[in-house]
Amino acid sequence: MRILIVEDDAALARGIVSSLRLSGFAVDHEPSGADVLPLLRHEAYALVLLDLGLPDRSGFEVLREIRRAGLTVPVLIVTARSAVADRVAGLDLGADDYLAKPFDPAELEARVRALVRRGHGRPDPIVTCADLVYDRSGQVATLAGRVLPLRKRELAILESLITRAGRVVSKERLVAEVFGFDEEITPNAIEVYVARLRRHFGSTGPRIVTLRGLGYLMEAASAETGPEPGNETGAGEER
Repeated sequence: MRILIVEDDAALARGIVSSLRLSGFAVDHEPSGADVLPLLRHEAYALVLLDLGLPDRSGFEVLREIRRAGLTVPVLIVTARSAVADRVAGLDLGADDYLAKPFDPAELEARVRALVRRGHGRPDPIVTCADLVYDRSGQVATLAGRVLPLRKRELAILESLITRAGRVVSKERLVAEVFGFDEEITPNAIEVYVARLRRHFGSTGPRIVTLRGLGYLMEAASAETGPEPGNETGAGEER
């Protein structure tokens, strides 16, 4: 899923970006508050990490703008201001959670995962499609009880598809949820990762159907149709 970090501390932002990307998220960083609303109107972010002490305006003001615009994206306030009054103000303005600095990266990642799941209406970390089970908290996928050795980008593609099983997911949506704005992507990167997933699933896992011009659809494999052949070609490198 794609996350927006609004943080003016460059060193801290780099650390959070690196940590969340290693966990399989696509992450964008914005150091000020002025462009947050336009970004949220342009891109369907799964979560916003919002600092309160921004250089051009208060994080509270940014949060107020987000909610007054009718945007329901989950917002996690991450700030050095730990006073109860600040926590109350943030939550009353529409924040979904509040984390005081300094924090443990593991706690931040756990809160991020929980808010992303809740924002998609699926608070349970376990999602399934036929014999495929994906634990979004542990980032472990099993097929008929066998752990699949998936890389981070493969897991990100899997999460996008399995949480929308039975629905078409466009290639553009997959790119948006797997890659940040500042990350390089080869033209056939998505096809490569989908092809890898198909190889991992083999004949017993869900089918990932290519709908030309529309995108991809994950559905349970059936005895009548069998799995769709992996028709993508090309090579890509895992980041």
